[in-house]
Amino acid sequence: MANRLSQSVAQLGCLNAAWYAFGRLLHRLSRGRWALYKYQFVAQAVGTASLCRGRGAQIAVQLCQRAEQLPPDYPRRADVLAGRYAQGACSLAAVRRGELVGFLWLLFDAYQEDEVRARYLLASPQSCWDFDVWVRPQERLGLAFPRLWDEANRLLRARAVRWSCSRISAFNPGSLRAHASIGTVALGSATFLRCGRWQWMLATRAPYFHLSRQPAAFPRLSFDTSALAHPPAMESLCPTSKPSN
Repeated sequence: MANRLSQSVAQLGCLNAAWYAFGRLLHRLSRGRWALYKYQFVAQAVGTASLCRGRGAQIAVQLCQRAEQLPPDYPRRADVLAGRYAQGACSLAAVRRGELVGFLWLLFDAYQEDEVRARYLLASPQSCWDFDVWVRPQERLGLAFPRLWDEANRLLRARAVRWSCSRISAFNPGSLRAHASIGTVALGSATFLRCGRWQWMLATRAPYFHLSRQPAAFPRLSFDTSALAHPPAMESLCPTSKPSN
């Protein structure tokens, strides 16, 4: 128990580790009726240089704009996929030798959260949302992640998008590290507590606090990237030695 606690603190920091432990306790005591979510919001500049520098050519990245274009082993429920496509989202799927190794989602308008009741708005037309970035566990030290972002950046540049915004679970150290590795700017955070039909939100952005009980009642958080300065260019994410892909 002590080892697990110290590991959580090392990965998440004291505050987020405490929130994570509190959320686990609530979930257990309520038999799954209560849930705590904490999100970090970040923006990353759309890159112009390749993260892989020509490597990873055996990983094909496919643009999937309809559910029937997704690989057959896509690990998301049909109702979740239908909701995303109804919002106008699209998926990039990384495939190697016929096997799905990773994917990410892009949305060029407001994003209706599918874990809690919330809507995220974009003030600048030169920004978009990326979400649900997933890489198969055994591929997370390989080239799937940079290959996905090389193709995502190419697609975003073609649409004159300069910034991609993300909401990342503050309890997912792997995702936080992966986004930080390609350079991000912090946009704030929000904590949601769901108790049956009730939902509370505390956020560092307006409206800062929100309480709702009905599915149609949710906070709207707006993000404006137009005044952000681009961070320094990131180096290639590829290993210095030739990967075995």
